[in-house]
Amino acid sequence: MALLTPLFAFLYHLPQVYKWLLKPYYVASFFMSVAFLAVRKTPGICEHLATQREDGNSCDFDWREVEILMFLSAIVMMKNRRAITVEQHVGNIILFSKVANVILFFRLDIRMGLLYLTLCIVFLMTCKPPLYMGPEYIKYFSDKTIDDELERDGRVTWIVEFFANWSPECQSFASVYADLSLKYNCSGLKFGKVDVGRYGEVSKKYKVSTSPLSKQLPSLVLFQGGKEVMRRPQVDKKGRAVSWSFTEENIIREFNLNEHYQKSKKLNKTKEDKVSPSQFPAVPEEEEPEQGTDAQESESKKDK
Repeated sequence: MALLTPLFAFLYHLPQVYKWLLKPYYVASFFMSVAFLAVRKTPGICEHLATQREDGNSCDFDWREVEILMFLSAIVMMKNRRAITVEQHVGNIILFSKVANVILFFRLDIRMGLLYLTLCIVFLMTCKPPLYMGPEYIKYFSDKTIDDELERDGRVTWIVEFFANWSPECQSFASVYADLSLKYNCSGLKFGKVDVGRYGEVSKKYKVSTSPLSKQLPSLVLFQGGKEVMRRPQVDKKGRAVSWSFTEENIIREFNLNEHYQKSKKLNKTKEDKVSPSQFPAVPEEEEPEQGTDAQESESKKDK
């Protein structure tokens, strides 16, 4: 049963996976990842390639090429152990496949290696991974709005993601963060995001380094009353992030989302109880005529 559950889940989401993988970025990445395989195995081309095989078969991998592929496959497996989403798994496979292609092409022919490396650089500069466009309850801050929003209501708890669009880790984490916002967002617990790659002043003020070497992106910070309470990942004395996995389970546990959510629901219920249940204005009561006035009118009629 433990093996069948992930299989059924994968089959259930298979149409969405196909739709996601058919985007131009991933289609182009796939062809670039299998470029060396296609060159080495295509009849009419492979016959003209150099080889170190004893049998002289240039249309098959030699022992050195197999060794390089096995080594990079082991690296991919190690990297994917810490991967959270499908995007991260696929991204790691694409990245190290391109690295393997560069090494293999240079080893085969320096001209082919330079050509493939040029294609990789052009692809990196012109094509970006597709951004997450699914449903979410997230407010996007700018350098002018973040302080006002965090300090507007001291009873509201904010969880803010500091991200950059160029960061692959931030792109992979986008869907996880969106799912959390859909589950836990309420009037007393809100989710926000700010692009520190665009707003450098925000990066300096909240001490989130945008350097790829610091490994601080993405950073999740919990604010209460406009003040920082905690953040993940933590930063050591050298300014580098302490290794931390951005899984949904870790975030729920570390940030006590269930507890904050229950407190927010109680706060909302208290506010509703204080509000008057009547939605309609009170009907004014009819004034009763004074007895003295009626008696005077009757006496004046008798005199006439």
